[in-house]
Amino acid sequence: MASDVDTAPLVGRAGTVATLRSALLDGVAPGHTAAVFLTGESGVGKTRLLAEVGDRLRQAGALVLTGTCLDIGDASPLHPVRQALRRLDADQSEARTTSAVRGLLQVFDEENPGPDGAGALLERVAQGLHLVAGGRPLVLVLDDLQWVDRSTRQLLLYLLAGLGDLQLSVLAAIRAEALRGAHPLRRVLTELRRLRSVRVVDLLPLDRAGTDELAAAIAGAPLPQDAADLLWQRSGGNPFVVEELARDRRDGRDGLSDTLREVFLDRVDALPQPAHAVVQAVAAGVEPVEHWLLGQVVRLPEDELLDAVREAVAHRLLVGADEGYRLRHRLVAEILAGELLPAERAALHRRYAEALTAVPAELHQARLAHHWRQAGEPARALPAAMAAAREAERLHGYAEAHRHWSAALTLAATPPPVPSDGSRPEPVEVDRAELLSNAAEAAHHSGEHARALSLLAELSAEPTGPPACALHIRRARYLAAAGRSAPAEEEYRRVLDSADCTPRERCTAAARLAELLLHLGRYAEAGDQAREALDLAAGVPGSTSEVVLASAALGFSEAFLEDPTAGLAVMRRALDTAERSGRPEDVACAYLHLAELLTGPLNICEEGVVVARRGAERVAELGLGRTWETRLLAVATNGLFRVGQWAEAEKVVAAALRHRPSGADAVELLLARCRLSVGYGDVEASDRDLEAVATVLAGGGARHVLPMLILRAGLAMWQGRHDLARQAVQRGLTESRSDDVIVLATLAWHGLRAEAEAAASRTVEVDPTAVRRLREVVDRVAGKSEKAGAPVRYVADGFLALCAAELSRLDDGRGDPELWGRSATEWDRRHHPYPAAYSRLRQAEALLARRSRVATAGKLLRQAHAMALSLGAVPLSAEIRTLAGRARITLEDAPTLAPVPRQRVAAPAVPAVDELADLTAREREVLAAVAEGLTNKEIGQRLFISERTIGVHVSHIFDKLHVRTRVQASAIFLRNRPV
Repeated sequence: MASDVDTAPLVGRAGTVATLRSALLDGVAPGHTAAVFLTGESGVGKTRLLAEVGDRLRQAGALVLTGTCLDIGDASPLHPVRQALRRLDADQSEARTTSAVRGLLQVFDEENPGPDGAGALLERVAQGLHLVAGGRPLVLVLDDLQWVDRSTRQLLLYLLAGLGDLQLSVLAAIRAEALRGAHPLRRVLTELRRLRSVRVVDLLPLDRAGTDELAAAIAGAPLPQDAADLLWQRSGGNPFVVEELARDRRDGRDGLSDTLREVFLDRVDALPQPAHAVVQAVAAGVEPVEHWLLGQVVRLPEDELLDAVREAVAHRLLVGADEGYRLRHRLVAEILAGELLPAERAALHRRYAEALTAVPAELHQARLAHHWRQAGEPARALPAAMAAAREAERLHGYAEAHRHWSAALTLAATPPPVPSDGSRPEPVEVDRAELLSNAAEAAHHSGEHARALSLLAELSAEPTGPPACALHIRRARYLAAAGRSAPAEEEYRRVLDSADCTPRERCTAAARLAELLLHLGRYAEAGDQAREALDLAAGVPGSTSEVVLASAALGFSEAFLEDPTAGLAVMRRALDTAERSGRPEDVACAYLHLAELLTGPLNICEEGVVVARRGAERVAELGLGRTWETRLLAVATNGLFRVGQWAEAEKVVAAALRHRPSGADAVELLLARCRLSVGYGDVEASDRDLEAVATVLAGGGARHVLPMLILRAGLAMWQGRHDLARQAVQRGLTESRSDDVIVLATLAWHGLRAEAEAAASRTVEVDPTAVRRLREVVDRVAGKSEKAGAPVRYVADGFLALCAAELSRLDDGRGDPELWGRSATEWDRRHHPYPAAYSRLRQAEALLARRSRVATAGKLLRQAHAMALSLGAVPLSAEIRTLAGRARITLEDAPTLAPVPRQRVAAPAVPAVDELADLTAREREVLAAVAEGLTNKEIGQRLFISERTIGVHVSHIFDKLHVRTRVQASAIFLRNRPV
């Protein structure tokens, strides 16, 4: 039943309504997202404002979905989204969306969300919303967000990342007083406040003029001065209290006290008994309370029930809608809860539980458990709590599952009530070990590490619990996740030292211990442990996952310990093992680690790109396109960027974006794309990607913070905002605990560059403290890189050369040409054209500042300009032209570059001529093997030719094709290979 129209006007909110409409509709470009989070105290008018803004947006052509979060801790995952869709499905004016809405509702009811887990569910929901919108702007309006479940939070973060073509806005209301302590929304809102597309609006109480206007509208005339003063004092401008007090005065109820509790109690006591019972029942229920359910609880004939509801609505205590009834303000429930006797309260909850039990449905399980528990029936609440937990796990709502399993544990330990006849109550039959095991694993997956360890300790004391070795492994996993590495290592070693553990358990412990040691930076021990794990895995059937895990540790260990060949061999064996087993995730993991090893520590970017792309094709065949293929293509994009193949990198990004990834996969791809955007000088695209990354990271993902801050600093410097670049770098140095010398060296270079640019531009004062701190970081990186493997040291030395040259700019204001020349040479050797071009620019600048070797400076600028043009690096080429213009140096004529558009790149056309025509038959065979990602040694073994001869063939191929890298040669081969 719909509620009567509230005649109270919306007072003092005209400016807020206009601001919200602009932020959510008028100011949102197609394909972009926006959000406004409305906070305020209870009764300040958030819900009323949501309704008003929703109506106006609907009138403006937007599709508005409205939902409300439940006020119980064990709500079903994604409840407000389901509720919004059910409301839309019932709306006859939106008949054209019925098919799409019902199809999306079916997504929630599927038994198997798919191999990609929770990420796949979020993607399918996003696709479903896209269909529901039908090309219209979509606005998701959510009330009482302080009670939002974790799954809905994750969905909001994913949607606000803006990976799709959906124009989406979110308007949500949050009760301000609920955001206390460690409330999960506090951290999310803190991060979101930094984004330009997200606003947090604090809705304040009305001022004195607004309070007087609202009271006069309710009472029908302006209040006398004394009455107006008293109402202002009592209400504090809270619109809800103002309305209630003004209405009481209008209706002649003068005997009310000055407390809100008495106002509500008087209002409820004035109701006829049937309406009083209806309000009490709704107050005890989980809103919205459906009409049929309310009828079962109050047990009134239909006509009397309708009259009672109508009376409660008329007294402004209830609000009715198609999905059910709710109190006009939840404060009423808090007040009425203390007015019921315990027996009365239990009876109400028992009626709710009995009614819900008679209508079985999965979505009722959370409410059913809640009501049986409040009714004092633990034996009957337990099965519902377990069913609700399994439903949450099916939808990957591990936080909700953890709460349900914890509730089930409490219920199982609660003695049943003594029957009225004095007989002995029936005991609750349940396997406590199963409950503890499920609760611990759910707590671990939801990040409640201390709780997981506590539950595991209880499980270890159960006689029917898992064996000791299995418990040691689980405890080690939980400890490692909690950051307690030392006890985690001890637990793994206990398994390895125990004669009672099975070979499989010892194999798992060894592989996971190797991974732990790798994360701790103990590379030699990690390699030894990985070898032991591989030896154990050889005697354990079906241990592919352990092989891949151990091989990753061994490969990286060897790479850091100056034996890249051995590391590569281990990784390739892992890939062969995974391919033989056929388990898709193992194949994908092996490809990913191999590609990361090549493009990372070993700096063999060309081969790493080929392996990453070949792996992406393979995992796509295995059905893992959205997750593992996306990650592999992100690795390929980063490798292509480093070697200067930016146009090809754009094609890879375009292919990966088709999957619309989520979570960490989305962050990896967005960061890879942002590197291109920063290099191209596309400020809008860079900002959009960085905001999307920050939105996703609001829910976690600290390991991506440093790359995000490095890109933010680089973008800020091209914009001339050196203070923002400094802030990003200093934040990275403060928040980071990374031992990755390459990442730290990159961050230090950006920081020193920002300070040097600030000094040169004289727009911002150089920060001596920041410079001193950066010098310390450079010294620390130099010391650590000495102990790293040769490949790692090789890359770090390139960035250290940049740092030394930037410091020379700070030291004398001009820069040392020799240091910049050394940096250019270092990056030429590494085949990284972007930093090489930048170094030549600075070398020329240093020479011109000394008014010496102008001809050499001109040559350097022309070389740098040509490199920047070939990349499409607009800001870099513009700075080169500016310096050349000031020095009156002529550059080769070339068209002025514009920022590269961010649309998808079409597939390259088939070449009109055979680009391989000049190659011999043997050279074509060698090139085909190169395109497969094989090394010269592997090609020689395949073709029965020496490795040295293969090197000669590769050199001839490069000369004939006019290329410099294996990636370029492979691209030509793939364009010209027979179909």
